[in-house]
This record gives sequence, structure tokens and C-alpha cells, in this order.
Amino acid sequence: MTLVDATLKTRVTPYRRNPQHLLGDRAYDSDPLRKRLAARGITLTSPYRGNNLHRRYEDRRRLRTYRHRWIIERTIAWFGAFRRLLVRHERSTRMFLAFFQFAAALIALRRL
Repeated sequence: MTLVDATLKTRVTPYRRNPQHLLGDRAYDSDPLRKRLAARGITLTSPYRGNNLHRRYEDRRRLRTYRHRWIIERTIAWFGAFRRLLVRHERSTRMFLAFFQFAAALIALRRL
């Protein structure tokens, strides 16, 4: 939660536009973070923590988009199966990127 602003500032996208929505897990459930993002025009969608009793922003319709987040989590888990990527033995970025692309190709071939 503390690095959200720095991450949004350093993202590399065309035209450096701010996103309209941000999906996060339960760790992002914070009223000050929601207010900071709302000031930038970003809507935060994250489920509430169990201990949050004041659920001011609860909207089940927005949480429907959260259910698609598992696709990203599953893909990251598939890359975690490659130990060379997980531990990062390579010092050069080019070699790491080459192994990352090779792992992506293997994952795609397995899914066919």
C-alpha cells in the first residue's frame, strides 16, 4: 500500500495517462489510500479486510471485476514453476528476459 503512488508515477504506458481503476487485494483496503487515489481520479476496487467494520465503499457490482484477477495470479504462479526465474541466477537483464520469454513460450505450448 505504501508504494502505490511511486508505482503509478513510474509506470511506462503510452501518453502516461492515469488509470481509471485499480484492482488490489485485501492489503490495499485503506481509507486514506482510497482518498488519495480518488483525488487522482482513480477508483480502487479491493475486498475489505475482515476487521474493517465501516464498509463505506462496498459495491458488489465493482467487486465483480475483481474475480478476473485470478488470471494474473495464476499466470504468475506458472512463471514461479521455473526455478531459474524464481531465484534469478542471471545477472544480466538480457539473459533474464530471454529466459522469461522462453518460459512464456513453454507455458503457451503447454496450454495448447
